[in-house]
Amino acid sequence: MKDVIYVALGGAVGSVLRYWVGIITFRLFGPFLPWGTFSVNLIGSFCIGLFAEMIARKFDASADLRVLLITGLLGGFTTFSAFMLDTVSLAERGDLLWPAFYVAASIGFGVGAVFAGLAVGRWLF
Repeated sequence: MKDVIYVALGGAVGSVLRYWVGIITFRLFGPFLPWGTFSVNLIGSFCIGLFAEMIARKFDASADLRVLLITGLLGGFTTFSAFMLDTVSLAERGDLLWPAFYVAASIGFGVGAVFAGLAVGRWLF
């Protein structure tokens, strides 16, 4: 039951953060591309690497902290299902260049962000 509470608390915070990022990026960049989803996927990719290193090195691989931060917080924050819907919505506009760019950039930069998060985590912890 404790794990469920950790996931719920982390997920609530992650969802609110995702909402705020969506609002901020919409105001900054407008509606043409789904910048909020793109941003949270990159930030989440970086943070999962950072948190994985932090939990392993500083918190003795704490299962509780992993459930709270990775499953809960990042599970509520990242938006893979929204990413898929945004990709299909872009494709339905009829121009396949933008959805292809969006998928390639999200995956490429997302993998890079995980590596960066791991590197920063190893440096910090």
